Parts: sequence; C-alpha cells; structure tokens
Amino acid sequence: MNGNTVSTEVLIAGGGSVGLMLAVLLRHHGIEPLVVEEKPELSPHPRATGIGSRSVEILREVGLDHAVNDAAVDLRAGKIRGRTLAEADFTENAQWKTTTAAALTYTPARIRGTCAQNRLDRILVTKAGHVQFGVALDSFEQDSDGVTATLSDGRVARARYLVAADGVRSRIRQILDIGLTGPGAIGHETTSVLFDADLRPRTPFAMCNIEHPDATGLLVTVDGVREWVFLTRLDTEPTPELIRTAVGDPSIEVQIRGVLRFRGRGHVADRLSVGRVFLVGDAAHAIPPLGAFGLNTGIADAHNLAWKLAHVLRGEAEPELVETYHAERHPVALMTMEQAHLRFNDPSLHWGKDMAEARKAAGAINAPVVHMGYRYGGAELPSTEDLTLDLDGSPGSRLPHMWVGDGVSTLDLVGSRWCVLTADPSVRTDIPVHVVDDWPYGTVLVRPDGFVSRSYSQHTDPRCQPRIPGPGRLTRG
Repeated sequence: MNGNTVSTEVLIAGGGSVGLMLAVLLRHHGIEPLVVEEKPELSPHPRATGIGSRSVEILREVGLDHAVNDAAVDLRAGKIRGRTLAEADFTENAQWKTTTAAALTYTPARIRGTCAQNRLDRILVTKAGHVQFGVALDSFEQDSDGVTATLSDGRVARARYLVAADGVRSRIRQILDIGLTGPGAIGHETTSVLFDADLRPRTPFAMCNIEHPDATGLLVTVDGVREWVFLTRLDTEPTPELIRTAVGDPSIEVQIRGVLRFRGRGHVADRLSVGRVFLVGDAAHAIPPLGAFGLNTGIADAHNLAWKLAHVLRGEAEPELVETYHAERHPVALMTMEQAHLRFNDPSLHWGKDMAEARKAAGAINAPVVHMGYRYGGAELPSTEDLTLDLDGSPGSRLPHMWVGDGVSTLDLVGSRWCVLTADPSVRTDIPVHVVDDWPYGTVLVRPDGFVSRSYSQHTDPRCQPRIPGPGRLTRG
C-alpha cells in the first residue's frame, strides 16, 4: 500500500469512552485497532459520572479497575438537595455509599464513588493503542473482504471491520441509512456548565438538587474538590454569579471552563450491524439521562463485540459469530432505553425508597437488574427487582460471582476465554475447567465475556440458549 493508505484489522471511528473501551478490549484479546477521533483532543467535559458495577467488572478484566477507583471521588453522601448547596442536608443520603458498594454480594467490582467520564477517558486512552485525534471518517465502502474508508486528512484506511463509535448523530449510521426506534427528543434543552471552584468543606457528594428560584438545577461533582458541573435550564450565557447563587456563597471564586447544551433523547438503531460495520455506544442507542444507563450500556456493547471480532480475526470462529452482536445487544438496548424513559418521566422510580410496587405497576425494572440482570437469548427474568435471583447460572446470564480465594472471583477465573465451571472434579474437556468447591450452579460452559453459554446439569429451553456454539467436547471421568 502507498503512503496515503493505512491498513488495520479494525477501524474504530470515534475516540470517546466507548470507542476507547473497545480499543482497550481488542488489544486485550490480541488485536491492534486504529481509532480516529474528529475532535482534536479528549473531551474535558464530564458528560456522565456513574460507572456501574458491570462496567467495573469489565475494567477489572483488563486491569484498569484500580486506576478508575483511584480516579473516583470518595463520597459520604449521594443525592442531596437544598435551596442552595450551603443549605443542603448532607444526612439525607448519608448511607448511600454503604448501600451501593459495600453491600453488593453479586459482584467483585468495587468503586469508591463516582468517576466522571472525562477522568475515565484519560485512563482508557493510555491503553487504547493507536488513537489519532483531529481525524474524521468522511466516507466508506465495504466489500466481501473488508471496508475502505476515506479519512479527513486525505488518507485511505483499509480494515477488515469498521466500528461506528461516532456518537448520537453518527455519520456512519446515516450513511448506512439505518432507522431509529424510540420517542426521540425528550424534555427541555439543558445547559451544562463546567466550572472550577473550591467548594470545601461542603463536600463530598454525588449530586445536589438546587432549588433556588434564581439558580434552579443540579450540581454534580467531578473531582470532589475544584471541578464541578451545574445542569440548568438557561436561555442566556451562564455567569459566575449564577454558580455563586447555586452554591450559596457570594464571595466564592468561580471560573467557567466550558458550556454544553443538550436535550435528552431516546432511540435505538434498528440495526446494530450491516455487513462488516457495527454500531456501539451512542451511535447505536441514545439513552435518556436518568439512571446512569447510557455509558454503561455502551461499555457492555464493546465488551460483547470485542471478543467476537477477536475470535473471527484470529481464525478461531466463523464470521457468523460477529452477526450475533445485533441479536444479543439490540434487545438490551431497547429495554434499557425504555427503562430510562420511564425514569425520565417519573424520577421517583429510580431515586425513591421502597418503590418495588410502584415500579411493578409502571413496568419499571430495578436499576441493578437493568445494568446486569439481562439475559441473551430472550429468556424471561426470574425477578425484575432482585438481581441475585437473575444471576443463577442459567444460559444467557452473567456468570454468578463467588469468592474462590483471596480477592479472586469466579469471574476472574474466566480469564477472557472459553472455560467450564463446575463442582465435579471428573469433568474433562479441551478448554480450561475450574473446579469450585460448593459451586451450586452445576456444570456450565462460560463465554469469554463471562456469560453462561450452556448448562450441562439442567434442562433448558433451546430458545433460551445464546446462538453461539461453544468449543470443545465435555465428558466426565
């Protein structure tokens, strides 16, 4: 190829959190992608702050969970409210940390608070390999062997596969003429004000509803010390005085660093793949901004797609394997979008206490189940409230977590490869077998992404099985 042509196995268009996460995961599986990002640098704006337990599990898999935990803000209160921050009641959610982290028995994931998306991106980019900023994908064509893309710097990129991680207005999705399903734009336009101010000692907290009539909005922590976001409805340019009013301190020094205006959206692309092109993250789905579902759903997209692409590219699976990406992730995206929309219309379904009956009446699912309880293959969930009942070792569900050693989880045993977990020491197969004492879930075949592919000890409806053939032949004795 000439100097104006670059070659890569996977071209990722978009260097936001999901595009970077996909690059990290592909490299974890031995595939070196090329990431091109239209913006000249990482976004300084937080955008989202809630990293769910399933995302932390994925970060743990690639060895980045400790770095993200270090970048997270240790909180003593979660969501609080007040006329101003100075008047907020910090005891309102004083137990938020213990009830959302330390008490989790279904996951090895631990994160001490919130980690803003811009802080996450700084970590991901260090492990994402070849990332080129200031370069956009202008056009592309695909054939039976790959994709040829024209880049904004005049080069031509040839790739085996193309992944669109180029955001909610995805140019790649538009070129493919993929339709959208969902309510579309919802709510009012919101102004997001990124600012610096020393708010100690009124910290830390995750977010604070400000009820002052001249500065109504939501104050969100970024680093817990100096970096913050104020979300408000505003027809004019934000000023430091607006922030001082919200904080309740007319003397505080405020520096506004950036302003974004956005409106919530709810839609899912009708197809998440066309030929050799795949959609992930906001290019695949826009999730209404309540519940911290959007970023986490995108990270799960990347996790599902990465191992499948790697298996095909390494010659360990037929190309049909990657076609299961749409079949598995599309129903999850629709469910998640619908759940976020329900919460957008009635936030008490998410933030309220003892809301199980109200959620049932509204058709809402408890947040941990939305994040992690879904199943590939369409099987009905045992519970829409209790995640521990959903993680029962059934095909299509995430492998149950058990501690099997000092800081070692059954999820760690998977090691990003096919394996078998069992309590039966007589099980033999040509892939790794992990014998776990007191394992109550029978003998299960586990995929590289930690989802149960098959159960060898229970009768299961074939319609509930993921349409992915498991490798190896399993025998006993």
